Amino acid sequence: MELLYSPASPYSAKVRMAARHLEIDVTSVRVDTNAEPATLMDNNPLGKIPVLLLDEGGSVYDSVTIMHYLDRLSGGKLYPKKNGKRTEAEILEALCDGIMDCLLAIVYERRFRPEDKIHQPWIDKQWSKVVRGLDHLNANLPKTGKKLHGGHFALAAMIGYLDLRFAGEWAEGRDALAAWPEIFGKRFDAYAEMKAAA
Repeated sequence: MELLYSPASPYSAKVRMAARHLEIDVTSVRVDTNAEPATLMDNNPLGKIPVLLLDEGGSVYDSVTIMHYLDRLSGGKLYPKKNGKRTEAEILEALCDGIMDCLLAIVYERRFRPEDKIHQPWIDKQWSKVVRGLDHLNANLPKTGKKLHGGHFALAAMIGYLDLRFAGEWAEGRDALAAWPEIFGKRFDAYAEMKAAA
């Protein structure tokens, strides 16, 4: 299988880390979404990454769908078996993905609009969501034992993206959350090389 991805994409990082953890053989293929290459557009009409290209043909997108596909492929090793624990992992993943959505909205607002057209109230609104999410996570960090799950990879991907695009803007006053990547890195030693990068 091949995964269409971008190194800076936190959603791509989440999926790539999960596949590595599950020892599922996936070849990462870097794509430029702005160029709208045929390999991307033909496999996801939205032109968004990541996209998993299946060996037998066809494609799977978005990152959440890919995560659940990998879970099925691994025989259920990516999410807890018990319903309550699985729901907790899925909520953690949803929260982290939602924070990443807000962070990307801020990045795109600054990157793609002329400076005089940037709408600061929009940025402020997105950042307030990020702050609430990070504060919640700092106070309610997941247990990170021997078994990693999809929520852990979403959290790791989100923090990696914060460090990439918002370094120095998020960790103050959130000591538990800021220290979590070191704990995660002891369970998943490829974190440093696989988190979002420029």
